Formats: sequence, C-alpha cells, structure tokens
Amino acid sequence: QVQLMESGGGWVQPGESLRLSCVLSGSDTSINGRAWYRQAPGKQRELVAAITSGGVPTYAPSAKDRFTISRDNAREMIFLQMTSLKPEDTAVYYCTAGPFGTLVTGQGGRYWGQGTQVTVSA
Repeated sequence: QVQLMESGGGWVQPGESLRLSCVLSGSDTSINGRAWYRQAPGKQRELVAAITSGGVPTYAPSAKDRFTISRDNAREMIFLQMTSLKPEDTAVYYCTAGPFGTLVTGQGGRYWGQGTQVTVSA
C-alpha cells in the first residue's frame, strides 16, 4: 500500500517563497516518477513539475524559472521549492507517484496525497 503525504503549504505574500515536501511510504514497482500537481478553485488539476527516479525534471511553463523540483531517494521524498510566488499560484498542491509517462501527460499517477493548500495574497 503506497501512501503519499504532503507538507509545507501555507499563506505567503506575492514575491515570497515556499517549500513543499512529500514523503512516500510503501512500494510499487510501477513507480518510476513523482510529480506535483495543483488545482485552483474552479479549475482543473494541472501538472506543475515532475521528476524521474534518476532526478531528471520536467516543468510546466507556469513553473519554469520559478519552481524547482528535487528528490531525496534515501528518504523517499520529493520537494517543490517555489519562489517569486504570484496570486495565481494559489491552489491545493498534490503529490503524485506512478509511471513517469502518465505524470507528464496530465493524467497524474496511480497514487495521490491529500494535498496542501498554498495561498498567495497581499
């Protein structure tokens, strides 16, 4: 049984930074990638960034140059460092795990965390 748990969300002002963390417990041999998705009110869930088991990242255009995804394989964790945050980054951020191909096509993985709220406002 694979479980994912996010942490690190909160309220910040525009221009500030925030770091999200996600820990995975359990195992599934189909997992070769991890990703962050987000869902803003009234919008569909969308890919933010994904990372392969080897540490190669992929970013959505909205995240490129401002967000950095990384992983610590020893601790089964991934991170999302977010800088220069904007009000439009306000969303619930989800961690997901699965085959890398499904992560970057918008489907997401087989496993999802409960999400962590990020609010950016003055």
